[in-house]
Amino acid sequence: MFSYKTVTINPVLPNRPRASVLVIYTGGTLGMVYEKGQLVPFDFEQILDRLPEIKRLDFEITFTSLEQIMDSSNMRPDVWAELGQLIRRNYDFYDSFVILHGTDTMAYTASALSFMLQNLQKPVILTGAQLPIGVARTDARENIITALEIAAAQHDGKPIVPEVCIYFQNVLLRGNRAKKKETSQFNAFRSDNYVPLAEVGVTIEYNFPYIATPTDGSVFELRPTLDENVAILKLFPGITPNVVRSILEIKHLKGVVLETFGAGNAPTLPWFLQELKDATDRGVVIMNVSQCDGGRVMQGRYQTSTWFDKIGVISGADITTEAAITKMMWVFGQETDPSRIKTLLAQPIVGEMTVW
Repeated sequence: MFSYKTVTINPVLPNRPRASVLVIYTGGTLGMVYEKGQLVPFDFEQILDRLPEIKRLDFEITFTSLEQIMDSSNMRPDVWAELGQLIRRNYDFYDSFVILHGTDTMAYTASALSFMLQNLQKPVILTGAQLPIGVARTDARENIITALEIAAAQHDGKPIVPEVCIYFQNVLLRGNRAKKKETSQFNAFRSDNYVPLAEVGVTIEYNFPYIATPTDGSVFELRPTLDENVAILKLFPGITPNVVRSILEIKHLKGVVLETFGAGNAPTLPWFLQELKDATDRGVVIMNVSQCDGGRVMQGRYQTSTWFDKIGVISGADITTEAAITKMMWVFGQETDPSRIKTLLAQPIVGEMTVW
C-alpha cells in the first residue's frame, strides 16, 4: 500500500451541485520545479502558486499524491493495481479522475487501467508534460487545465468521456490506442489506428461516435489481477535461433507479443517456425502484432504469415504493443482455460482493437 496526502481546491458548497475531480499525481516531468538550480518535485499543497487558473474552474478538484513519487520508467504492475484500488475506493465520491504521469510509460498505464477498470462509467484521464511545470515554456499548464475540463465535462448529468484516455497537446486519445511518438516535441502522443476522442482549440470538439458508451445497468468492477509471465519478441533481419529460443524458453512463460514486419509477416525459415510451434505446443500463447505504428496485422494474406494460423498464433489486428502486452497480463490474471484465453486475446474487450 502507498501513502497519500491530499489538498482540495474549489470545494463544493452545500446545495450547489458541481462536478468533482480527483487528481492523482504519480510522478514524472510535469511536477518538477527548480530549487537551488536543481529540478525537484513540488508540493501539491502549493498547487495554486503554480496554477492559479485552477481557481477559475467551476468544479471541485482534490489533489492526492503518492508519498513516494516515481519516474515513469520505474512504473510497475503493482502500481497499476494500486491506482485501480485508489479509483475504486473513491469511485462513489468523485465524478472523474485525472492521473498525472510521466510520459515514457503512460501508454502502458492507460492500457492496463482500461482492462482493469471494467464497466467504467466515469472519465479516467492521464496527462503529463514534456517540460516541468517550473519551466517558463512548460506545456504542463495547458495539459492539466484541459484534462481537468474534459474530466469534469458532462451532458445531461452524465460524463461525456466515460473511459480511460490520454490527453496531450490538444488531443484526447483512447488510452489503449495511444503511443508515445515524440521526445522533443510537445505533441508526444498519437493514435494512428483510432481517431481522437476530442480535439482542442478555442473550443473542445468531441468526436461522439468514437467515444465509448457504457452499457446500461452495468456495474463498475475492478479486476486488478495481472500475470507478469509475458514477454515481447521483436523480429529483425538476422535474428538468430539463440535469441528467439532465449525468449520462448523463459521459465514459467505464458504469453509472447511477437512484433512482426509490416502486415504481420515473419521469416519462413524452418528453424524459426519450429521454435514457434514448439512454444505453442508447450502452451505458450503467441500474439502477432505489427512493428508499424499504423495499419494492422493481416495474418495469412502473405505467404510469410500463413504458417501462423497453422501453429495457432493469434492475430493482434491493429492493437498497439503497449495494449497487447498489458492485455496479456490482464487476461492471464483472469483466466486459466486456454481456449478462453485465446478467445479474449483475439477479440476487443474495451475498444483496444478492431477486428474485421
